Amino acid sequence: MTTVAHFGGTSHYADLDGPVHWVDFGGPDDGPRVVLVHGLGGSHLNWVLLAPLLAQRARVVAVDLAGHGLTNPEGRPTTVPANARLLGRFLAEVVREPVVLVGNSMGGMVSLFHTAQDPALVTGLVLVDPALPMVFGTRPDPTMLGTFFLYSVPGLGERFLARSRAVAARKQVDRLLDLVCADPSSIPEELKLASEHLIGERAKVDGLDAAFLAAARSTVLTTSKRGAYYAAMRKIRVPVFLMSGDKDRLVNVAAARFVARRNPHWRYDEYAGVGHVPQMEIPEVVSERVLDWMDANRLTTSAS
Repeated sequence: MTTVAHFGGTSHYADLDGPVHWVDFGGPDDGPRVVLVHGLGGSHLNWVLLAPLLAQRARVVAVDLAGHGLTNPEGRPTTVPANARLLGRFLAEVVREPVVLVGNSMGGMVSLFHTAQDPALVTGLVLVDPALPMVFGTRPDPTMLGTFFLYSVPGLGERFLARSRAVAARKQVDRLLDLVCADPSSIPEELKLASEHLIGERAKVDGLDAAFLAAARSTVLTTSKRGAYYAAMRKIRVPVFLMSGDKDRLVNVAAARFVARRNPHWRYDEYAGVGHVPQMEIPEVVSERVLDWMDANRLTTSAS
């Protein structure tokens, strides 16, 4: 696909009750397997800056969840539990070996719940600014709060998305980067152009707004169930690396700090001046930290 070929990845499709798009970024034959899972409204493109760096020492793939990227809904549910099950099928039927899961935002939540419920093929978990329960006493970003309020209201969410799509693709890209990045100018032009192209491809597909809103509403609902979320965290027995940008507007850094205190055996890194997508803003730093963590936890030897 033109969206990934120039970033060193090769597109594939798997039939998991409908086509599921995934990208193989290669890596050494004897390297460990790493699977990258994007966030709400994201895609494989969220990983194209980080993946080639990880692929110097690991075999790296990125999957598009249902209703995202080039995985069209095909009538499938797009909630957090449904995409956790889809991720499990992808690991079992496509990858077919133990992996280190790396998830950002909603993808971090999906990866965490999959690992808690079905850990057989997960050797380690990296949570990159995952969607987390809010910490009492913190004030959410007004733009983020207003946006997710609109998503949550039937009718309003649909109209809001329709208005958002009525503007040029480049404006949609710039608006999103302003929300998720502390410094949008750090994102390469090549990636912005690829994102524009993907928006054009997705515009041809029916049902994407409904799929997105279902995913967004499920993400909010899942984070609101604090007890269940923290119980899932307690079930995890593999090494965990939690990271957060201290300028994250979608998930307040206080939430990551709170989770890190609850799980002192997890590694926690915080990045100054970075937003919601460290893998896009500081890919070299994230790659170095992830590979060092994998070394420290003996996850850099392939299990195959």
